[in-house]
Amino acid sequence: MNMEEEQPMKKQEHTPSRNKIAKLAMVLYTLIGLYVLSFFIYPTSYWDLLLNMSVPELLFDLFTTLIICVVIVEFNFLIDKRLDKWIPWTKHALNRLFFQTIIQIAGTFIVVLIVASIFAIYLSLIDKLSNTAGLTLTQAWQYVIAILILTLIINIANSVYYLAANWKSELLNATAYKVKAAESKQLAAETELQSLRLQLDPHFVFNNLTVLSELILKDPQLGFAYTENFAKVYRYLLVNAKKDSITLREELKFLDLYLLLLQSRIGNGAIFDIDVDEALLNRHLPPVTLQLLVENALKYNSIDEDRPLHIRIYSNDMEELVVYNELLPLLNKHHSSGIGLKNIVSRYSLLTDRKPRISQDDVSFTVSIPLFA
Repeated sequence: MNMEEEQPMKKQEHTPSRNKIAKLAMVLYTLIGLYVLSFFIYPTSYWDLLLNMSVPELLFDLFTTLIICVVIVEFNFLIDKRLDKWIPWTKHALNRLFFQTIIQIAGTFIVVLIVASIFAIYLSLIDKLSNTAGLTLTQAWQYVIAILILTLIINIANSVYYLAANWKSELLNATAYKVKAAESKQLAAETELQSLRLQLDPHFVFNNLTVLSELILKDPQLGFAYTENFAKVYRYLLVNAKKDSITLREELKFLDLYLLLLQSRIGNGAIFDIDVDEALLNRHLPPVTLQLLVENALKYNSIDEDRPLHIRIYSNDMEELVVYNELLPLLNKHHSSGIGLKNIVSRYSLLTDRKPRISQDDVSFTVSIPLFA
């Protein structure tokens, strides 16, 4: 995992004041809007004035109008930035909208008056004020009101831009958190699965080494043969127990090896009846599942050649593998830790939505294992 992945995700801030493209778009929008509004307010006098201007005067008019637009936009974005700290959208949306609108309109009104006054003074100094014939006080106020409406539109555009950017940021962050949660869940599942797989080795080794020590004391030759079979089975276990799942075909091969090992251990004390539909041989199940279930049956039931334990392994129409054993209670019952069954159920919960079904009555114990693709 690199350092970037270890760092906590930070919420990205998307404010219009930090977006130069948004500022430029607003300035152009305001500039065009002012000229369009001028045409509708006094279409004759203003445009006559513009047409009679020399190139330097025309450039000056464009420059001063652009300055007004830049000042208005910068002022609006500055208000946005300040209010982001004082009244965030995420906490007080209505209050933010109200105060932002009031402050921006009032501030824009003051800005327009100042700039207009400067412009009027300049015109009077160069004897051009008289050329504004037709520009009455009413029209001037109309012009100011139009600018305020334009500012209100800018305010709405800024608000929409911010909310849209913030919504996108929240969506991306939510998606990132979901991905992070899924990755963490997967990592936890893999860790738990690895832990469950590691339980198989000591469980298997302990049982068979106990038997091996007893056989060596009773019959060294039989103990030697058992050791060879045990090595083959354990080698197979080491290779396949590391997998998350295994095909039923491979699991049955492992079971055949394991049953050869059992013959040295229990003789004819148990009878195995295996009947599996060949169409299901490529379906999957957790590795060493059958071995755990067989050991579970042998551990808690009497094993006697005169009264052998009957264990059936077969498939049903629900694409399940059923392990059935009759109940032959021991005189001295073992306390069940349930490690084998718990291990199987836990591994299934990490690999598939389907769960093993366990049932018991007075004469039998049955475990139905789902097979998955």
